[in-house]
Formats: sequence, C-alpha cells, structure tokens
Amino acid sequence: MAIEIRVPTLGESVTEATVATWFKKPGDLIQSDEMLCELETDKVTVEVPSPTSGKLQEIIVKEGQTVSVDALLAILSKEDTAQEKDIFKEIENTQVQENNDFKEKDTEDAPSAKKIMLEKNLDPKSITGSGRDGRIMKEDVQNIPHKSNQEKPSSVNAPINDEERIKMSQLRKTISNRLKEAQNTAAILTTYNEVDMSEIKKIRTDYKELFMQKHGVNLGFMSFFIKACSHALLEIPEVNAQIDGEDIVFKKYVNMGVAVGTPNGLVVPVIKNTNILTFAEIEKQVVELSEKGRDGKLSIQEMQGGTFTISNGGIYGSLMSSPILNPPQSGILGMHKIQERPVAINNEIVIRPMMYLALSYDHRIVDGKGAVTFLVRVKEALEDPRRLLMDL
Repeated sequence: MAIEIRVPTLGESVTEATVATWFKKPGDLIQSDEMLCELETDKVTVEVPSPTSGKLQEIIVKEGQTVSVDALLAILSKEDTAQEKDIFKEIENTQVQENNDFKEKDTEDAPSAKKIMLEKNLDPKSITGSGRDGRIMKEDVQNIPHKSNQEKPSSVNAPINDEERIKMSQLRKTISNRLKEAQNTAAILTTYNEVDMSEIKKIRTDYKELFMQKHGVNLGFMSFFIKACSHALLEIPEVNAQIDGEDIVFKKYVNMGVAVGTPNGLVVPVIKNTNILTFAEIEKQVVELSEKGRDGKLSIQEMQGGTFTISNGGIYGSLMSSPILNPPQSGILGMHKIQERPVAINNEIVIRPMMYLALSYDHRIVDGKGAVTFLVRVKEALEDPRRLLMDL
C-alpha cells in the first residue's frame, strides 16, 4: 500500500517552504515518526516525520525546490502485516550500525547535522555543538569544508582568491524582503533618549539570589524593559496599533516580540500578554524562547501575533542604532550597550551606567508627540521601577 507524504500545515500566513534536506533516500527502511526531511519556511525550520513504518519508495520534490502547503513530497510503501516484523528487525539492525558513530554522545545531534557529517566524513567529537546540551546543529557543520578540501597551499606566498557562493535560505530571503518592505511601506522615524540603569542594576544585585531561589531563573534586564514597554504601550495605544487597509487596529493587549539572533538569521519569538505577566513569568519565557530560537525549534505559533518588538543590539556591543520596524507593527524599541559615562546630576558631574534607547515608529499613525511620550514613559519606569508597582 502506498502512503503519500505531504507538506504539513505550516501556520497562519505561511504558504510555501523549501525542501532543505532529505534525511532518507529511496529504498531506505523507515520507522513510524522517524524524520524524513527538513523544510525551511520564511519563519522556522519544520521537520517532516513518517506517519508509519515502511520503505521510502520515491522522492517527488528534490532538495532546494519550493513547495506549497499539502504538496506531495514523497511516497512511502507500507508493507503488509506478515512482513512488518522482518521490516522492523531490518530497521533496528540498520539503526544500531548508524548509531555506533554517535553512541558516546549523551545528546542526539540534529538529523540534518548527522547527514552532513557523514557526507563530509567529519568526526562529531571534533565539533562543538551550539544547540542545547552541546547538540550539534546543521549550522555547526554546514560551513566546515570536506576533509579532501583542507589541503594547505603549496606556497605561503601564493595568492588567496578563495570565495564561496551559497544559495540564500528561505529565512534569509524573507528577512531581506520584509526589511525592504518596511522601508518602502512605512514612514519610519526614530527618536532617541538615554536611561540611567543604576536603579535596575541595584535591584538585580539586591534580589538576584532570592529571585533565583524562588523562581529558578535569573533576574535579567529584559523583564524590566518588557514590563516598562507594556506599561507605556497601554498609555500610548497608537504605538501598539497597526494599519489594516484603511483602518487602524488598536490592540488592548501587549504581545511582545523579542528579537533573537541565530546562526540562520534574526527570528522574533513572541511573549503573549506581557502586560499581565510577572517578572518571573517573563524571564522564564525569554529563556525558553531564546533557546528554541537558537536551536531552530520555534513553532509557527510562537512567532505570530506580536504587537511590538524589542531588539537588544547591546549584547553585540552596539552603542547606538536605528532599528527597522517589524511589519505590520508600528513600533520597535532598540536597546544598546550599558556604558559608564559622566552625566550632570544636581549640578554635579557623576559617573553612571547609561544606555541609549531608540524608538523607531510608523509616522503614518504615530505622531511625534506620542512617540516621544512613549519613550519618556519607558525611561521613567526604568529609572524608577517603583512606578511599575504603583501603575504610574
């Protein structure tokens, strides 16, 4: 009996994907739920499992080709009941042999990484994994040259004209298109301010250990910024709104997108209803979603529905930037590096830990007054976090 393997539902607004990697080839024996291939969408990477055990009869769509939702990917032949036991035994014997190269590892490497390591004859022990618990991801091995290409030049004075051309991934193409779309569609302006981080640093120093003991997560800076922005967005609702045709849609809730840099590019997982979450709940979700983003495990649902975005260029050392909007949102806050600088306070020059803040906004629906007021409210809440407790 033939079983059709089709492209699964990819999520709201996602209509196509690129076949990035086939983990199996025609004739291979497959177990139920074993990964067959990896699809790359404009938001996440999706692995397609086998719905049943059997033999891969035919691959319809080759690597690198683009497919739409429900498109036919491959055909799996289902053996009859009398033959299933022999099939399972053959599969188990095959998998035992394949896993011998990886049995010393406590964590399972990504299937796509395994395939590339076998193709390039790479030793997994020599590769440092960037995934959770040292898991080797596709990005860790895809740029490592084949051993046969690692020969040294015959002369140290020989000219080096080495270059590499790779196909742009679906995620990178989408990032490129959306950034350009934002610039072409929205009337983007950026306003700046600076914030004294002394109070937040003092709170973290005083309560960091107690916070960890009670909640099991570190008290970071991001929860303060998310709470401050959530508070300000409800006061200045146009920054939390979006244009839909000829209408302006005002959101009475806050779904905060947090930009995360990954080896494949920037992704923006969304923390829902941050206006009613506690600091601990926010910190836990930041950690969880950031790890999923770096491991390529974010689901479509975890990247949808954002009403505002925070981007932290400070973790890379950025002192000042002008972030680009994440359409259809109307605002994005740029965090930057905390740097001790001399500032004038009460007619005295003192050294304080300062951070520049940048708010980019869509001037079509956000006036300058609203944008500046929003950024001032964020500044006030960060410099005196007690305002958040008293809803001021």
